[in-house]
Amino acid sequence: MALQAQDTLRSFTLSDGRNARFHALSALADLGIAQVERLPVSLRIILESLLRNLDGQRVTEAHVRQLANWQPQATRNEEIPLIVARIVLQDFTGVPLLCDLAAMRSVAQRFGKPPQIVEPLVPVDLVVDHSVQVDHFRESNALDLNMQLEFQRNAERYRFIKWGMQAFHHFRVVPPGIGIVHQVNLEYLARGVLRQDDVYYPDTLVGTDSHTTMINALGVVGWGVGGIEAEAGMLGQPVSLLTPDVLGMQLTGSLRPGVTATDLVLTITQMLRKANVVGQFVEFFGSGASTLTLPDRATLANMAPEYGATMGFFPPDEQTAAYLTATGRTADEVDAFHRYFQAQGLFGMPQVGAIDYSRVLTLDLAEVEPSVAGPRRPQDRIPLSELDARFRALLSQPISDGGYGKAEHRPTPDQLDHGAVLIAAITSCTNTSNPSVMLTAGLLAAKAAARGLTVSPRIKTSLAPGSRVVTDYLEKTGLLAPLAQLGFRLVAYGCTTCIGNAGPLDPELEAEIAARDLICAAVLSGNRNFEARIHPAIKANFLMSPPLVVAFAIAGRVDIDLTHEPLGFDGTGQPVYLSEIWPDAQEVATTLQQATEPASYRRLYQDLDGMNPLWQRIVAPGGPVSDWTPSSYIAEPPFFTDFALQPPAVPPIRDARALAIFGDSVTTDHISPAGSIKPTSPAGLYLQQLGIKPADFNSYGSRRGHHEVMMRGTFANVRIRNLMLPADANGQPIEGGLTLRQPDGTQQFIYDAAMHYQQAGTPTLIFAGEEYGTGSSRDWAAKGTRLLGVKAVIARSFERIHRANLVGMGVLPLQFLGDDSAACLRGDELFDLMGMDNGLQPRQHVSLTIRSPDGQTRQMTLLLRIDTPMEIEYYRHGGILPYVMRQLLG
Repeated sequence: MALQAQDTLRSFTLSDGRNARFHALSALADLGIAQVERLPVSLRIILESLLRNLDGQRVTEAHVRQLANWQPQATRNEEIPLIVARIVLQDFTGVPLLCDLAAMRSVAQRFGKPPQIVEPLVPVDLVVDHSVQVDHFRESNALDLNMQLEFQRNAERYRFIKWGMQAFHHFRVVPPGIGIVHQVNLEYLARGVLRQDDVYYPDTLVGTDSHTTMINALGVVGWGVGGIEAEAGMLGQPVSLLTPDVLGMQLTGSLRPGVTATDLVLTITQMLRKANVVGQFVEFFGSGASTLTLPDRATLANMAPEYGATMGFFPPDEQTAAYLTATGRTADEVDAFHRYFQAQGLFGMPQVGAIDYSRVLTLDLAEVEPSVAGPRRPQDRIPLSELDARFRALLSQPISDGGYGKAEHRPTPDQLDHGAVLIAAITSCTNTSNPSVMLTAGLLAAKAAARGLTVSPRIKTSLAPGSRVVTDYLEKTGLLAPLAQLGFRLVAYGCTTCIGNAGPLDPELEAEIAARDLICAAVLSGNRNFEARIHPAIKANFLMSPPLVVAFAIAGRVDIDLTHEPLGFDGTGQPVYLSEIWPDAQEVATTLQQATEPASYRRLYQDLDGMNPLWQRIVAPGGPVSDWTPSSYIAEPPFFTDFALQPPAVPPIRDARALAIFGDSVTTDHISPAGSIKPTSPAGLYLQQLGIKPADFNSYGSRRGHHEVMMRGTFANVRIRNLMLPADANGQPIEGGLTLRQPDGTQQFIYDAAMHYQQAGTPTLIFAGEEYGTGSSRDWAAKGTRLLGVKAVIARSFERIHRANLVGMGVLPLQFLGDDSAACLRGDELFDLMGMDNGLQPRQHVSLTIRSPDGQTRQMTLLLRIDTPMEIEYYRHGGILPYVMRQLLG
């Protein structure tokens, strides 16, 4: 007899005596399939989804047996079809996703089908959090002023979102001004366990933001995907992933006084990047993990993309249940959560030896020390005591070795110089979701203000919490005022500086930075600090805890050892040291007891639509199909141009040209920037042709609903370096989105060269080093690549989400083998990709023929990074969207 979903149904009893059913993992042993109690908890939760959704088509008995018999060190070549319970979006990725869904409805209508065949089958929540920018920051009403500007700039986008609310079922929107998607998800959207009729099951999700993993702290399986993969998931397709290795991250001991969860996550990020956990699950366990509060766990889970993992998962335990209660979930919800996971045998933090992991790493929490990370990557941790020496070393280090190539630095007091802090931002869900570090920042600010310390007015300071709960408890405890006194006024409830929405600096400051080529700094409590992400003029960006952001703002520079040097001087001229004003653990604990209560969460998350009058005033068109009103923000995407019911044959890739050759750690910010648009860039010139003034450009992120802007913005980051270009007159690398068009070697924008190649019918390739596509889930990094005519990206290694996004857009990801790399290429060669004419197989070898202008020919063997049979189908159809559209029309 074939296994059927009902074969694993069992029952448990709720506290009120009601009977509830669930798909029991223990039933697999009764059925003779497998003993699964030693599987990692994260895999068992996915296994439950397979049992519940077993239909013989999307999920088969073979899928169940494969995962139930997972072996820690096995070769990974099987895919898991996960059908998620819900999907979360933020507006920068949600608006282009909505454009794609609207375009699919237009296609359905053109083919004589009801537009409503394109409809989400699972609940979708879009949280508007990415659009607000820090234009105002020292004014007492900065919050209102920034929100008014946000609505002025984004009215067209918000009308389109409101159209989507009425056009699609299961599509909810959390309006602007409420909070950041991951914190809202943690505090409100996630309900613990879900149910359909009397069958209970675990919450699972994917989100169109890489930091969706923050929800792993709540025992929820979920991770970030590109928008195109999320669209397939909401339209009924399983989210396909290669069966992962699971690294067990054993935590022992406890954090020392004065050490924060931020210090811990920066330590773990450095540690796990070195361990190469890309594409793997990380599951925390052990006595140290048990001691961490849920907000501390959320900080660790949030930065899973920074350490490269698919998830940073914490199994559900008493801390999880207590957090659900503390944040206002109902007693029935918490009871169901508790009893469900106990019935499944999944409740409680695993201890040493209980689980079979692929490998185990151990960290003693007592060894963690105060740290920052930077100046360009989150994994580059620097102990606080070593920041001064490290920054000075980087200043003089040659650019070719990752430094700044400056002469020896001797700081001049009160003069703008290298190392000056110009942006100090308490921002990001990573840390503002954690009351402990936020209250520590407030207490430190109060003590600093009491000693007469101030922050220089040239520093752009801001407080942008991930939810209104934060300001509620800062007000209750009297700590909002001292933060404001030091310049950290409430500016927004959104991502702001962390995603590049820091807003402009003073024009005179920017001019001086440019004229003197200064290496100035931003300090922020965020999760990313990639080049040109925070602000184009700021070249040194350091991640740190909120209290350290306050401390460095007071100090005004990063070339300082705060463990030995004073932050500043009080009114009597006495030095004030960080250790003197750092609050002790008892102060923080006492303040924390006064800070939050369940009623506050319930009050602040009710009637979300009615909370913002500006949102209520937005009037949107109705109907199931978009009228595609002309707009510079929203346009019908071109991905269904010439769409047919049968996929066309995939053309061979012959006589291709290199569009660009990049080095290591090219991020999705490099590929598709989210921040400001330069007037002289292809996107800036295009907008000016439409009559839009540079002051009204807004950002790339806000214009992701318009492909003409975004394809011009692809590879337009001001810090990206194309290795095809020669050095400038000073011997320095040329930065910006430029290339040499072949065969004549004309230097021009990458966009312009790409259009030339497309008109000539010449396919193009991108070459890169390690970690290509690291960073945000940003599907426009793949969409833009596709629209530029790039047929394949050939790299030393890929980050997980971007590799999947390339496949999802019909672009081949290919990986160098052994010691091969692009280092031997000049960029003037011709390329042929051989070995694909008779069909493709997952992870097959492909031959690259390289023909130099002098007639020499070389060959390299590449690994095809289409990893699963389902991805082969997506590629054969030209991407996920055409594949799903053909399924719906069929």
